[in-house]
Amino acid sequence: MPATYKIDKARRLVTSIASGFLTAADILAHQRKLLVDPSFDPDCSQIVDCSAVTGIDLSPDDVRSVTAATIFSPHSRRAIVVASDEQFGFASMFKMMREAQGEYGIRVFRNQGEAMRWALPDEQTFSKTA
Repeated sequence: MPATYKIDKARRLVTSIASGFLTAADILAHQRKLLVDPSFDPDCSQIVDCSAVTGIDLSPDDVRSVTAATIFSPHSRRAIVVASDEQFGFASMFKMMREAQGEYGIRVFRNQGEAMRWALPDEQTFSKTA
């Protein structure tokens, strides 16, 4: 899975984009890259765009290992954008497993705009008052 990310320090947002075939090893490698990036702040919000993922090879054990390796704060807002029912199922499993560990800021979306509104709610408030 080619995965890229962009850190927008001003907006306090990490945007991760996955494409191709998704595996646990790729997800864990992506997390490790973020951890060593000096611009990364675990309190930032995150949008994970999986709309270009073409296949998933994750067992329930893989999902558990990916879930155990969170690098974001339990208070971070994290939006996962999916394009298929399969992606929705895996993202929902990830969300439920993180909630079991006290992290309630993860939502799964099929729409990029809705994901952005969830991840950056203050931006929406600002734009309405400006």
